[in-house]
Amino acid sequence: MYQPLADILRPETLDEVFGQEHILGEKGILRRLVDSGNVPNMIFYGPSGTGKTTVAKIIAKQTNRTLYQLNATTASTADIKNIVAQLDTLMAPNGILLYLDEIQSFNKKQQQSLLEHIENGKITLIASTTENPYFYVFNAILSRSTVFEFKQISAEAALKAIKRAVAFMEKRTALKARPEEGALEYIAGACGGDLRKAMNAVEVLFSACPPVDGVVTITLEDAKTVSQKSAMRADRDGDNHYDLLSALQKSIRGSDPNAACHYLARLLEVGQMQSACRRLMVIAAEDIGLAYPMILPIVKSCVDMALMLGMPEARIPLGDAAVLMATSPKSNSGHIALDMALADIRKGKSGDFPRHLQNVHADSYTMEREQGYLYPHDYPNHWVQQQYLPDELKDTRYYTYGPNKVEQAAKQYWDAVKGEG
Repeated sequence: MYQPLADILRPETLDEVFGQEHILGEKGILRRLVDSGNVPNMIFYGPSGTGKTTVAKIIAKQTNRTLYQLNATTASTADIKNIVAQLDTLMAPNGILLYLDEIQSFNKKQQQSLLEHIENGKITLIASTTENPYFYVFNAILSRSTVFEFKQISAEAALKAIKRAVAFMEKRTALKARPEEGALEYIAGACGGDLRKAMNAVEVLFSACPPVDGVVTITLEDAKTVSQKSAMRADRDGDNHYDLLSALQKSIRGSDPNAACHYLARLLEVGQMQSACRRLMVIAAEDIGLAYPMILPIVKSCVDMALMLGMPEARIPLGDAAVLMATSPKSNSGHIALDMALADIRKGKSGDFPRHLQNVHADSYTMEREQGYLYPHDYPNHWVQQQYLPDELKDTRYYTYGPNKVEQAAKQYWDAVKGEG
């Protein structure tokens, strides 16, 4: 029976787990919990292929508990009842450790069916998810569990695992591997922190490359072929998609054109051009804003071009937009001013309109004058002092000029006009 290489080489001790030193290292909190034998209910959160299932199996073995494994995408409440039936029997003398993969796929009722048993300690729950548990796991389960985040495995850690896999394949096939320069390093980088994908790549390369005189040559070209796009994590609705959009915006806000291009490229490579376009327009208004007001029509034009052209040509105007915004002066003064005004409105601060701002419901300039309204265009510099805010808010200031050249020029102009300089 075929057994995947990733399963054959699955670590059997915590020392063999790659890339999770922050929780499994000598001083890691999860490592210390397991060593103590007092394992609480836990939720493992992180990308695929980072060791969540492996660690659960090691914990069950090390704490001498019967392990039951369910996948919430296919399991039902009946499956949980069948496991509960094993409690206090010879099948589970030391209690049960239930590993529930993809817990976010369980509905509220299904998750609640676990509560009684995880509270009395007869079942220790280790649930795993690739989604943010604070969004997808119900509070009743969260409040009874400790969340541990599994990080995406670094290329350096992945390379160690890949070399171990190559050595194992050499021993199993009695062949000598001869990787071209950079081939294994490419797999390590392209697997995107998913060791399962890296192991699959090594196994495919050994199977697909014909040996010559007992030597299997692992070429860089073949490594690229089996690893293509495997590093791309950008599910349309999941955390990673929004992490990518967030990283793009924060890179542009932080004026790093290199990072901006990197995250934009990742979005485009996995077919998320429309999401990228929407986020670029948001960034133009939110982060560049009044420091460079012409950025708004420029980015809109770049987005329009991209949507008309489609990929791969769409990358050209979108790249221009990303780099231009990353290297532009920044200001958030406009939307901060509006947010402050919105906050006041939501607190009930409004008041009546000043009489001179009300609509007189008549086409008579004379009546408007009788309101006491002063028509700014009749005055020098098209400005005259009068109250515009309601009485309740008449001295409120929401907008503060940003320190950039454009807004400071506007400030200097209005200070002079209003005699406030």
